[in-house]
Amino acid sequence: TQIANQLKVARSSVNSWVSNYLEQGLVGLEDKQRPGKRPSLSNDQKWRLARYIEFKAQSNEGGRLTGADIQQYISSEFGVEYHLNHIYKLLKGMGFSWITSRSRHPKQTQGVQNAFKKVYSGNAPSHTYPYTTTPD
Repeated sequence: TQIANQLKVARSSVNSWVSNYLEQGLVGLEDKQRPGKRPSLSNDQKWRLARYIEFKAQSNEGGRLTGADIQQYISSEFGVEYHLNHIYKLLKGMGFSWITSRSRHPKQTQGVQNAFKKVYSGNAPSHTYPYTTTPD
C-alpha cells in the first residue's frame, strides 16, 4: 500500500508487478505489446515515404512540400487515406519536424546573388560614409 501511494498507482498494479517479477524475473516487468489498431503504413512504406520527403527537400524544383502534398503522395502511392492532422503526427513519429524554410527558385544561382548583394541601392547600409574627411 505504501509503494502504491508513493507511486500514485493502484495497489492492484503493484501486486501485479510483484507477481510478474516473482514468476518471470525482470522480463515480467517489461512492457508488453498493447492491443490496438495496426498502423496503416508498413515500415517499408514509411521508409519509402521518408526517402520521398528527403528527396523533395533537397531537389532544385523550388517550392516547398506541404502536409497536403504528403497526404496526396500517401494516397496515390500506397492507397491509404489519412486526415491532414494525422499527417503531422505520422511525420513526428517518423522523426521529422515540421519546419519551413525559404524556397529556392529553380533558376537561382549563387553567383548572381553575390553580385546583387554588392550593388549599392542607396537605402542599404554602406561601408563607405558620406563624410570621409575628419572634422578640423
